[in-house]
Amino acid sequence: MSAIRLLVLGAVRMHGRAHGYQVRNDLEYWGAHEWSNAKPGSIYHALKQMAKQGLLYAHEIAPSTAGGPPRTEYEVTGEGTEEYFRLLREALVTYDQRGDMKTAAVGFLVDLPRAEAVELLRERVRRIEEWRTAVLKHYVPEEGAEQLGHIGEIMNMWVHTADSEGEWTRGLIERVEGGAYTFADEGEPFVGLLAGEENPYATGERHPEDDL
Repeated sequence: MSAIRLLVLGAVRMHGRAHGYQVRNDLEYWGAHEWSNAKPGSIYHALKQMAKQGLLYAHEIAPSTAGGPPRTEYEVTGEGTEEYFRLLREALVTYDQRGDMKTAAVGFLVDLPRAEAVELLRERVRRIEEWRTAVLKHYVPEEGAEQLGHIGEIMNMWVHTADSEGEWTRGLIERVEGGAYTFADEGEPFVGLLAGEENPYATGERHPEDDL
């Protein structure tokens, strides 16, 4: 499962309406180009594709009086909102050794009600433990990684990663249950969007669709 759809839907949803370059700028500000496949071409393709699929509505904006090119602004549709929350919930409970979906999901965690977020995170812990148990059917840590030759280091890494993921997730649950952060319907959430200032994390690479 690719993180690009979740990231793009989430970014557009934060703005209400946004053109492609705004979405790209947001994702670069979040560093998503470093930990996911959120590169310019992928972002613009996702916007167009999801507009065709009815997940986004494309508003054609007239050229500015200063002579700028016409732009397309995107808005999340009702179907797009359903898809956004489906992807978010799935990403929160899935343990698949990949970081992009997990990172994107945590970034949008507060879009959910607090109780649901905790419930989904508990399910994530359960799946991590289930996955770890499956690995241990073929690998006994107490006997050392060498039992399977150097390939044993792969399973050793898997077990350590699962342990770390489980510990981190349980800590997050504790913080959320303790009242950390502002969740849906609790007040004004933290919004990690640029407010007109220059993006210090922008790649600076131009793309043909930046002005569309």
